[in-house]
Amino acid sequence: MSRIGNRLVLIPQGVTVSFENGVITVQGPKGTLTQAIDKVITPKIENGQISFVKNDNQQETDAKQGLYRALVANMVKGVHDGFEKTLIINGVGYKAQVNGRKIVLNLGYSHPIEVEIPADLNAVCPSITEIKITGTDKQRVGQFASNIRDLRPVEPYHAYGVRYSDEVVIRKVGKAAGKGKK
Repeated sequence: MSRIGNRLVLIPQGVTVSFENGVITVQGPKGTLTQAIDKVITPKIENGQISFVKNDNQQETDAKQGLYRALVANMVKGVHDGFEKTLIINGVGYKAQVNGRKIVLNLGYSHPIEVEIPADLNAVCPSITEIKITGTDKQRVGQFASNIRDLRPVEPYHAYGVRYSDEVVIRKVGKAAGKGKK
């Protein structure tokens, strides 16, 4: 039994949801998103709420009911409020700046790294050590932030690298910790 799939998705003011030919479309002030829905799940849109009904009783169908409910809830939130990921850059000489539709990163390599910003996302640098990525699609925002983070993951000794703003870096003690005082 899917507990997530049985929850209702509330449709906020200014957002419209339609379901035709196996595709659910969510339109809002920030854009439009679509998602194909499997035939074993039927979304019911009524009274400003979306519910997801299973067409058969298999364990697979329970999982799909929860999956599609979560995907549509993220779509509704994305077109209404949007999603944001913040990356923090830490290190001597490490910095970032946005030039047009590219992010130019200096991450301790011999050359600057240029990353193209996808058309459906926005990126700004409030400071040289911070990058904010915003967009309507939660998966696209998270994947793009992860791609930037993978360019220089945080190392545990000095915490140099690119990390999420809410990420906790567990620091390791250096070589001096292993030596005992005599």
